[in-house]
Amino acid sequence: MQTTWKGTISFGLVSIPVHLYSATQEHDVPLHQVHAKDGGRVRMKRYCEREEKEVPYAEIAKGYESPDGRTVTLTDEDLADLPLPSKKIIDVLAFVDAGEIDPLMFSKAYYVGVADQAAAKPYALLRDALVDSGQIAVTKIALRTRESPAVLRVHDGTLVLQTCIWPDEVRPAAGIAPEGNVTVRPQELKMARSLMDTLSEDFDLSQLHDDYQQALQQVITARLDGVELPHEEEPGPAPDNVIDLMEALRSSLKQAKGGRAPAAEPQEEPAPRKRAPAKKTAAAAKKTSPAKKAPARRSTAPRKAS
Repeated sequence: MQTTWKGTISFGLVSIPVHLYSATQEHDVPLHQVHAKDGGRVRMKRYCEREEKEVPYAEIAKGYESPDGRTVTLTDEDLADLPLPSKKIIDVLAFVDAGEIDPLMFSKAYYVGVADQAAAKPYALLRDALVDSGQIAVTKIALRTRESPAVLRVHDGTLVLQTCIWPDEVRPAAGIAPEGNVTVRPQELKMARSLMDTLSEDFDLSQLHDDYQQALQQVITARLDGVELPHEEEPGPAPDNVIDLMEALRSSLKQAKGGRAPAAEPQEEPAPRKRAPAKKTAAAAKKTSPAKKAPARRSTAPRKAS
């Protein structure tokens, strides 16, 4: 693996000579610029506007144009000799919980390896201290033409340095999320959580693959073979989840379960109605009191003779 950077991790008075190696690599199908008319290769040439001619790469330097139009030229030696402490030293500034660093700030990752066998003991000490504390180390590093904040963390028993962008380079998110008070009902939230749990069952991130690169390779192969290009079916109209969000969640959960109908979702229990205590009036009390039976009156009519 090719070395990207050589320097030293400074951990208090402990120095660890290290090398950095790129931890990631992107895979894609190489495409070139060609003339659409005849397929001729189009190449970029380095052209000097003042001399009006092409110049070799060895004569290329970096320049800066000031607001008043003046230009200064910076050579590779100028950039290599910058008075920058982080140019060859990764200085550990603090140790923080991983959750304190917003993932938006993370950039490129590098594996950290020891420069010699003498660095193995302090390397292991820093690694084990990070694992034991559950924290990450905040540092700064200068790579190529940029100084960046960075963090040191542990991945599979190896120290990893992950560069970050500066906090003021993260754009504010104000005005992007829906404004106003959006109400989510409890049963909608529970159904969404149930869908989340179902989609996460037996999920394996390593099984993901790049569909775009696969489809692009199919098109290239078809062009080379002179056959009809493969086409994806036109997607249907996007469903309108705004009208019936609960039904969309229910259908999504059914589909995620392989067509099996989801268990009955919890219904929102209606609040019991409060009854006002009945006020007893004097008339009502009199009306509801038990009635006294009047004694039966004897008939005064004479009995008929038998």
